[in-house]
Amino acid sequence: MSQKRIVLVTMGIMLSMFLASMESTVVATAMPTIVGQLGGLKNYSWVFSAFMLASTTTVPLYGKLSDIYGRRKLYVFAMALFLLGSLFCGMATNLTQLIFARALQGIGAGGIMPLAFILIGEMFSLEQRTKMQGVFSGVWGVSSVAGPVLGGFIVDNLSWHWIFYINLIPGLIAGALVALAWRDQVYSHERPAVDYVGAALLSGGVVLLLLGLMELGATLSWALIAAAVMVLLVLVWVERRAADPILPVALFRDRLFAAATSHGLFTGWAVFGTISFIPLFVQSALGATPTQAGITITPMLLGWVGASIFGTRILLRVGYRRLSLIGTCIFFVGASLLALFGTNSSQTGVMVFVALMGIGMGSSIPGYVIAVQTTVERRHLGAATSMLQFSRSMGGTLGVSVMGAALTVQLASSLNASGLDVGLVSQLLDPASASGGLVEAGARAAMVSAIHLVFVIAFVAAILGLLSAIFTPHKELVDHPVPVGHITVD
Repeated sequence: MSQKRIVLVTMGIMLSMFLASMESTVVATAMPTIVGQLGGLKNYSWVFSAFMLASTTTVPLYGKLSDIYGRRKLYVFAMALFLLGSLFCGMATNLTQLIFARALQGIGAGGIMPLAFILIGEMFSLEQRTKMQGVFSGVWGVSSVAGPVLGGFIVDNLSWHWIFYINLIPGLIAGALVALAWRDQVYSHERPAVDYVGAALLSGGVVLLLLGLMELGATLSWALIAAAVMVLLVLVWVERRAADPILPVALFRDRLFAAATSHGLFTGWAVFGTISFIPLFVQSALGATPTQAGITITPMLLGWVGASIFGTRILLRVGYRRLSLIGTCIFFVGASLLALFGTNSSQTGVMVFVALMGIGMGSSIPGYVIAVQTTVERRHLGAATSMLQFSRSMGGTLGVSVMGAALTVQLASSLNASGLDVGLVSQLLDPASASGGLVEAGARAAMVSAIHLVFVIAFVAAILGLLSAIFTPHKELVDHPVPVGHITVD
């Protein structure tokens, strides 16, 4: 592609990343207020889980389809679904409508981020990617920092519906830039059949697993989990025999790829689960406003961005393995400190702990992405990149689901033990209706106990992420040359 086209596509990708990173933090900040107005605290995590479930199960399919049919059409389709879902989210009048709209939004988001990283992998060489990563991290950071503050401002001064409407105009511009400027590179004239059986088994297994985890304690939960295990075992059997599998089982034989995906799974579990529940904690347990809740997340995002920019600049000198190991150790320290918080914890302390987690993620994740994109065969670039995104999304989805179930069970138990009604928690999220006195103090104590369990679960996931980093192998990073004779198509 010409330099002009590369610039336009890069602008579109940057705008896409701006939307994707801002969306997650804006929603996390606004959710306590949404639940306070619409009710349904027991379904709190479903607003996150529906989005993450839909985006997680579609990531591998987008990656494989883009390897076969090209990136441009898939990107435009994904952006259209994301914007349509955003519109329906803003129009929702109850929590059920919001959950379904978030699922549609997630189906689109499942393509936006992995395709953006795939486009970066195709446009830039290894050395260029390490330099451009700082630019993309800067954009991601600006939007991530703006997201919580903007979300709090919108909720405090306008209406939570607008946290979804703000996606529409920038999304249309990003989609148009990529659609008009990108030219697909085809490395093979063969068009293998899409592994729809594998895609269906993967989606079905993940859905069953998450439903079982979210219903923990119910009679049906273990049956759903057992069914999920059976479906996923069948998936592995099918994919090992598929001509062009949606789940690249063969890639997992590579120790680097296996370590990168397991690291993404466990750190994604810890970090996305933490981001989802910290606003609930600081608003209900510490009495913060939505704007203050958004500010609490900001240090994590600043740390993530700063570490990513610095880390990618020294990656080729330090090595991806050493950099990822150092970053994961810092992440582990932050998760450990967060798990030790108590009733006397301050908002400032929480901000310091999550900042350490952000620095750890920013140091470790880019190294894995660049290493895998550099070592994998070009024809598997889309599948490999999307699987890295899939592992982090899957970890986040599992984390939010398990943490949400644990929160619900522990909160109900603590309230029952104190003779309090679960409806008191909604009052903590709506200061105008707060009852005050000992009753409110009891509800706050119950919430602290429940969210403490959530952060302990994140700590366990951080331990497993650290083990993945320890067992990451070392490889020399050498760019794969573009195959001779490739053709460019519109």
